[in-house]
This record gives sequence, structure tokens and C-alpha cells, in this order.
Amino acid sequence: MASGNMKVIKRRIKSVESTMQITKAMELVASSKLRKAKEKADKARPYFNALYETMCEIQSENPGFLSQYSKKRDAKTVLLVVIAGDRGLAGGFNSNVLKLAQARIDELKGKSEVKILAIGKKSAEYFNKRGYDIIASFPGIAEGLKIHHAADISNQIMKPFVKGEIDQVELFRTQYVSPITQRAEYRPILPLEITQEDLDAAPKVKQIPVYEPSPEYVFDAIVPKYITGIIFGAVVDSFASEQAARRTAMESASDNASEMISNLSLLYNRARQASITQEITEIVGGASAQE
Repeated sequence: MASGNMKVIKRRIKSVESTMQITKAMELVASSKLRKAKEKADKARPYFNALYETMCEIQSENPGFLSQYSKKRDAKTVLLVVIAGDRGLAGGFNSNVLKLAQARIDELKGKSEVKILAIGKKSAEYFNKRGYDIIASFPGIAEGLKIHHAADISNQIMKPFVKGEIDQVELFRTQYVSPITQRAEYRPILPLEITQEDLDAAPKVKQIPVYEPSPEYVFDAIVPKYITGIIFGAVVDSFASEQAARRTAMESASDNASEMISNLSLLYNRARQASITQEITEIVGGASAQE
């Protein structure tokens, strides 16, 4: 009986060891992808920060300035841009941002028509399954994202906004805070709102620049590029968050597997010890019977 039990425990140990090899490999892969994603985000950020500073500069130097991208509207139709991952096994990464988007949809129910632009396979699956109006979906682009991909997504936002088909655009993504902390958040991106705080923080120029053909034209030309930058940064940041969450989840899984192996090894040794004790008892009992 003990021998049969030992075989079962040994098979279980081998199975858990195989699982731990997979989780360790996934942890290393996630760490590598996280580092590359952060490098990509850091390289792109200065350019888009400069665009925003230019927009702040135009608005601060032109009192009464009004753009088609900053004019307030009644929010009859709201577009939610929801960024999730393409795979699972990342702890609460996908569920957190999707729950946040769902809470916003519930809040808008009966007040505004809601449309969805889904980025990531999990986002598209979630809203497809629930029958929401998806104007476009972009699965599988996060890891190899290029600026022209972000521009394609931006066009899907800007065109209906300019036509008046969409009145408000909100972005749902996961912010990378640290390797162990990622935070799901949302922010309105259109109509564009430049706060007084942003204007005060913008670099002051010694000489007022001249914009040709007009400040309004330059501002309107910059906004689509700026929205492209927001999308690019949000997707890359969310991808980094996904890898950080997956690395943490796989590290936890590896630790749990290691603990299971230790417990199973202890059970195996006890079963082996019981088997040896039983054999010794049978030998001694047999010798006693012969006497």
C-alpha cells in the first residue's frame, strides 16, 4: 500500500516540477518584455511632451482661442477606448481595467450612447461577448506597436469626432507605477482640456512666436499627432503593466510550486520510511516465527 502511495506522490512531484519550469520561463520572458516596453515609452515621451507644450503655448498666448477639438459638447455619444492584454495569466491585470470600463458604461446608461474601441484581444472578447457597439478592435498589436499603428487607431477616433458622430472620448488603460504596482485608470481625451495649471507649467517664451497660417490652424494640426502620442504611450504603458503583472503572477506561482514540492517530498519521505519500517517488521516477525 505504501509503495503504491509513493508512486502517486512521485508522479505528482514530477508534474509540479514541470509546471514550475514553465512558470519560471514565463517569468523571465515577462521581465525581458517589460524592460523593452519601458525603453520604448521613455524614448517616445519627450516628443509628445513637446507637442503638448506647444499647444499650451498657443492657448496661453491667444486669449479667446477656440478649437474644434476643445469645444465642449453635450455628451450624447461617448467613445470608450479600452486597452487590455492579449493573454491571461497576468493576475488581475485584464479584469481590473475591464471592470473600470464596465462601471463607466453602467454610469452612462440612459444618459449617453456608448461606443467601444477595443485594443487587445481580451478587450475585444469582453465587449463582443456582451454585445456592445464596437467601432474598431486592434488585437495583438501591443508588443510590436509602431507609431503608424497608433496613428491608425487615432484616425478611428478623430474622424468621427470631427464629423460630430462622437461627442466625447475617454481612455481606459493600466498605468505602470512600479514592477509590483499597476493601476487601472481612465481619463477623458476629447474634447481636449488644457487646464490653467498646465498653462502655468508650460515653458514661457521670451518672444511670442508667429504661427502660419494661424495659431488655430497649427493647433488643429498638432492635436491629431498629440492624440496619437497619447494612444502610443497608453498602449506601451499598458503592455509594460501586463508584463509586470504576469512576472509577479508567475513568480508567485513558482513559489507556490516550490512549496508544494517541499510538502510532497516530505510526504514521499514519510511514505518511504513507513515502507521500510513495514519491511523490517515483516522480516523480524518472520524470523521470530521460525524460532
